[in-house]
Amino acid sequence: MAIDVTDAEFESKVINRSKIIPVVVDLWAPWCGPCRQLAPVLEGLAEEKSGEFELVKINVDENPQVASSLGAQSIPLVIGFRDGKPMAKFLGVQPAGKIREFLEQLVPSRLEKYVSAAEQALKTEKLDECESLLTQAELIDAKHNAVRSCRAELFLAREQPEPAIEILSLIPSNGHDDVAKRLSKARLMEAANSDIEHLAATVDLDDTDSLITYGRALAGKGEHRKALEILLKAVLRDPAWDDGAARKAMLDLFGVMGRDDPLTKSYRAKLSSALF
Repeated sequence: MAIDVTDAEFESKVINRSKIIPVVVDLWAPWCGPCRQLAPVLEGLAEEKSGEFELVKINVDENPQVASSLGAQSIPLVIGFRDGKPMAKFLGVQPAGKIREFLEQLVPSRLEKYVSAAEQALKTEKLDECESLLTQAELIDAKHNAVRSCRAELFLAREQPEPAIEILSLIPSNGHDDVAKRLSKARLMEAANSDIEHLAATVDLDDTDSLITYGRALAGKGEHRKALEILLKAVLRDPAWDDGAARKAMLDLFGVMGRDDPLTKSYRAKLSSALF
């Protein structure tokens, strides 16, 4: 059943409500023949997919403010809202198949629901619950990037950096920092498993590989300033060693600390000077 919404109610019943459940807005008018033709199709799909989205109707004649803000120059105009934002729309009467495609862009799929629930369980440290939900998502599409990302986070939460690194390496970064930051976190966690006392006692300050191993271990233990100083020494000794391993270790640490950290700013400048 569609709900009639006014200008005054739009913020609460569409924008805010869509942060909880997707909302489909049908902009119509009583004199519009195509609107009357489309309405039962939308209502039928809303009943069929009960609980997956809410259908609201806005009479453009009685609610010109919303009609204008949504650009309703022609009707029927149908706009889908999710997370407080318009996500998809179509104009005019469309066959049921096209409307279903529209809803697929708006309504979270089963996989999305499993991943979202798994991420929430992870945030509240319910690792077994996260595992169960993630397994269900993997049965649908184990290669989906969101599934892989959540699986990697679960490995990190369980302090298992090696499989996390393996999975994260399969996810394209697409210019975003998230994957790189997780990889940095995983590499530092892996280094933290080293015997720091033994490394401190045996480090050879004239050996690049020894410096890098010690620097990574320090970074993994949270001794960021000392780690950066040791890794910078390695860069100064041989910047090309092991395909630039010292530089990469410093970049990993920058990624974990964040670009606004004073140490990041200071040592990024020192690294640049050392390389160029």
